[in-house]
Amino acid sequence: MPDGEGDWPDETDESSFLSDAAARGETPAPARDRNAAPVVGEKLPALDDLVARVPAPVLGLLDDLFRAKFTTVRRYSPGVSGAGPGAGTSN
Repeated sequence: MPDGEGDWPDETDESSFLSDAAARGETPAPARDRNAAPVVGEKLPALDDLVARVPAPVLGLLDDLFRAKFTTVRRYSPGVSGAGPGAGTSN
């Protein structure tokens, strides 16, 4: 496989996925611009506000599968070495 190519779905796969999602009554949201730079000084929403946006069945499933507990909201700069959960911890 040439460098830079991955095993990505083609347009047929994407169309099939969108058709199946529509049949299930789902409306996939358009992808956000991943290259957009975050606005400096932009205030992050409160954790309670974010958790309130997650449907109760999803929260229940997350709890069952992962025992996930939301504790804080953080922003990490893309491309900064060592940024992200667990940064600075040793194994």
